[in-house]
Amino acid sequence: MTDTQTLRVDGMTCASCTARVERMLSREEGVTGVRANLMTGTVAVDGAAEPARIASTLAAAGFTAAEDVTRLAIGGMTCASCVSRVERVLQKVPGVTAASVNLAGESATVRHLAVAGLPERLAGAVRAAGYEARIATETTRADLARHKGEEQARLARSVLLAAALTFPVFVLEMGGHAVPAFHHWLHGLVGPLFLWIVEFALASLVLFGPGWRFFKAGVPALVHGGPDMNSLVVLGAGSAWAYSTVATFVPEWLPDGTRAVYFEAAAMIVTLILLGRWLEARAKGRTGAAIEKLVGLQPKTARRDRAGLVEDVPIDAVRPGDLLHLRPGERVAVDGVVASGHSWLDESMITGEPVPVEKEPGAALTAGTVNGSNALTYRAERVGADTVLARIIRMVEEAQGAKLPIQAAVDRVTRVFVPVVMGIAALTFLVWLVWGPGLSQALVAGVAVLIIACPCAMGLATPTSIMV
Repeated sequence: MTDTQTLRVDGMTCASCTARVERMLSREEGVTGVRANLMTGTVAVDGAAEPARIASTLAAAGFTAAEDVTRLAIGGMTCASCVSRVERVLQKVPGVTAASVNLAGESATVRHLAVAGLPERLAGAVRAAGYEARIATETTRADLARHKGEEQARLARSVLLAAALTFPVFVLEMGGHAVPAFHHWLHGLVGPLFLWIVEFALASLVLFGPGWRFFKAGVPALVHGGPDMNSLVVLGAGSAWAYSTVATFVPEWLPDGTRAVYFEAAAMIVTLILLGRWLEARAKGRTGAAIEKLVGLQPKTARRDRAGLVEDVPIDAVRPGDLLHLRPGERVAVDGVVASGHSWLDESMITGEPVPVEKEPGAALTAGTVNGSNALTYRAERVGADTVLARIIRMVEEAQGAKLPIQAAVDRVTRVFVPVVMGIAALTFLVWLVWGPGLSQALVAGVAVLIIACPCAMGLATPTSIMV
């Protein structure tokens, strides 16, 4: 890192403090320039020094490098292995002290040194790892809710299409086990090769249509050495499909007695995993309902009075000291103090009490509470992220993003889970190949290990239980 880093510093109170900070930091290896600013409480450091080393030097000098907390909205995570990968990526960014990723909430909470531009670098690091990432704001929260709804709808369509294509494959291949006469009649009518070609066509549509999302995410993960649940699906369903394709079109490549098809297994794997993803998406959509309801309590506009000119302005335009009008039945836009008027407000969202509270000049108002039958004017005091409602929302988000010790233990397991499963699957395949009845049974055993081992439930259990 060779650019300029600007850090917030706590404890600088005079010119001698800034001189001491500059003197201490300029001695660090790789630092080419230091500029401390007493008015802004920041220090700009030129050179290649790591933020952690700068913070350590400041601590030795008696100052504290301030920390910030950044929330990221992350898309594209599909299993607990993704959580571990994103956390490792974030923790490698210089200046990060802690990172916690929530699969159910599709978010990350990162504690880091207050370095200018670091939140953007965090989002960039996650994007470079193959996931979507944005700094969480009111807009991204709404976008994320909309994205969840759209993703749930896409998954529902994929499940329906995959099921419609898989059902005939399943009937053609497995129907004979339930009704042997049907199996013999159908084979005698069109022959097994024709049936296999039909199954190949339908299974291919499933794998490379609705199931393409697994290949899109799983293959790059394999290539980059970070296999996840998508990789297990790709290997399992892809192996069954590839083996069956060879058995159908070039059977001479396979030893005698091993020419069997498993198109129904490949299609069923994709269809059932898609069904699980859809159920998972529904659960995720419900977990954020508490925050969405809290956000819904915040008015989007306020009636501001400036020199007698009253107009509706966006809530972000309100500043401390502004005079605001509150009409009967409206919600309070920001925290403030009654300037004139008399009314009764419903503060049950804060206190839980259903009885309205009397408000007179000088009484405090809380954003999100509902005015009664009389009009009021009030002076804004705390706006934006400083209101009581905004702090409640932030605390709920932090609680949902927090990682319990049991979840940390789960994440340590899932970090090595997929590679271990792949190794066990390979060992199972080799054992059955050497000591089993043949290649066909070895493939079935290996694919079974890949598919039944899904770390998703472990990764979702704890965060979902916290959020609902």
